[in-house]
Amino acid sequence: MPADASFGMSYWMRGTPSPDRPALAEDLTADAVVIGGGIAGVCTAHELVRAGREVVLLEAGRIGGGVTGHTTGKLTALHGLTYARLRDTHGILAAARYARAQQEALEHVVRLCEETGTDAELERAPSYTYVTDARRAEEIRSEAAAALEAGLDTAYVTETELPFPVAAAVRLDNQLLFHPRRFLLGLAQDLVARGGRVHEHTRVTGLREHADCRITTEAGHTVHARDVVVATHFPLTVHSSLLTRLTVRRELVVAAPVPTDQAPHGMYLTPEDRTRSVRTAPYDDGRRLLIVTGEAFEPGTDHTGERLERLTGWARRIFPGFGEARETYRWAAQDVRSADHLPYVGHEHPDTQHVFVATGFGGWGMSNGVMAGRLLAAHVTGGPRPDWTELFDPRRTLPLREFPDVVRAQASVARHYLVARPPRCTHMGCELGFNALEDTWECPCHGSRFAASDGRVLQGPATSPLENPERRSEP
Repeated sequence: MPADASFGMSYWMRGTPSPDRPALAEDLTADAVVIGGGIAGVCTAHELVRAGREVVLLEAGRIGGGVTGHTTGKLTALHGLTYARLRDTHGILAAARYARAQQEALEHVVRLCEETGTDAELERAPSYTYVTDARRAEEIRSEAAAALEAGLDTAYVTETELPFPVAAAVRLDNQLLFHPRRFLLGLAQDLVARGGRVHEHTRVTGLREHADCRITTEAGHTVHARDVVVATHFPLTVHSSLLTRLTVRRELVVAAPVPTDQAPHGMYLTPEDRTRSVRTAPYDDGRRLLIVTGEAFEPGTDHTGERLERLTGWARRIFPGFGEARETYRWAAQDVRSADHLPYVGHEHPDTQHVFVATGFGGWGMSNGVMAGRLLAAHVTGGPRPDWTELFDPRRTLPLREFPDVVRAQASVARHYLVARPPRCTHMGCELGFNALEDTWECPCHGSRFAASDGRVLQGPATSPLENPERRSEP
C-alpha cells in the first residue's frame, strides 16, 4: 500500500475501498435521521435499525471519512489521566460508571464484528499511560488507584516494552486495537441489509424541530422524522448552553512501517512532550505500521509544519526504523472537548424532546462513540437506559471547579470576534486562521474548515462556503 510524504488522507482511508453510497436525491420520511457517518452516527443508526426503526443516515462526505477515519484506532477504557479527575470532581461512583461504559463498549465491538462478519483487525493489547519525569510519578500512581477503584484491573508499573525507561505507568490489559474504517463499513453494510438507508455526499444545512423534525440538505431535499441524532462532533445547530461548553483541537498523526522487532505490542500515551500516543497495526508485508500522534493545537494556528517536524523527529529518535521505508503517512485529526471532560450524549438542550447529540469525546471517541450509539438508541426507542445515562446528559450542571476553564475558553473565543481582518467563518463569523500545512482556512471557535483553493466546506458546523478565499504561506 504505497504512500508518500504528502500530507492528507489517513492510512485507514487510503487503503479501504468501499461502495459509494448515493447522495440523497428525493424527499423522505423516516422514524429517525442520524446526521454524521462517524463511529457515533453509524453505531446509533445500526442500533436503531436492529431495534426495528426506519432509519436514514446522512453523511456530508464518506462513511468514516471524518474524525473517525483519522484517529489512531485505539479502543481502551484507559483514557490518559481521566479517572483521578473524575473521582475528585464527580466522585468514585461516577468514575465507576464511566469505566463500565467504556469497557462495555469494547466488548460490544467484538460482538458486532462477530455478528456482522466484519474483519476490523481486532487485536487484544495492553494500554498504558506513562511518564518519564519522576516528578510526575505520583500522578500516575493516583490514576492507577482511581481506575482500580472504579473497577478497572489496572496496575502501577515502572517497566514497559518501550525502548526507553519510564518513571511510572498505568497498565490495563485486554484492550483493543482495531481498524476504525473497516469497522464502520461493516456496520453500514449490515445496516443497509436490514433496511436502513445510507446517503453519502449529503450535507445537512438545516434542522427544525416541530411536531416532527425537518432536515434540509444542501441539494434542497427534505427528510421528516420523529427523532434526529446529530453526531457531527460540533453540532450543526447548537443551543447556547452547549455552545459555551465545547472547545475544538486538532492533532497531528504520522505513520510508517517498522520491522516487527521494533514494534511495541501495547498502546501508549503520555501527557508529556506535547502529548505522544503510540500504537501499531498490521501492514501488508508482515511489518507493523507504527502510528504516532501528538502536538495538539487550536484550528487555524500558525507553525503546523514545525509541529509536524517535531512529531516526526520524536518518532525517528525513539524508533530508528521509522520513516526508512518509502511508505509514509501524515494526517491530522480533530476532536471536541467538553468543559468537564465528559462526553455530551443525550437531549441537545432542556427544551428538546426529539433532537439528540453526541459530542465532547475529548480524544476518546472510539469507545465513547460506541457507548453513544447504544445510549442514543435507548433514548429514541424508549428502551432500558444504563445507570450511566445521567453522567453523559448534555443538560447536566457543570461542576463549579470547571467554571474558570469555561471562562478562559470563552475569552479565547471572544478575541476571534473582536479583530477586524477577514476572512470570517460562515457559521458564526469567527475570524479564521490559515493552516499552510493542509492548505485550509480553519475556525478556532467551532472547528469549521474550508479549502483555500475554492472555499468549499471541508468540515462543519459551517454549511456555506467561503467567498474569495486566498492562500497564504506559513510564517
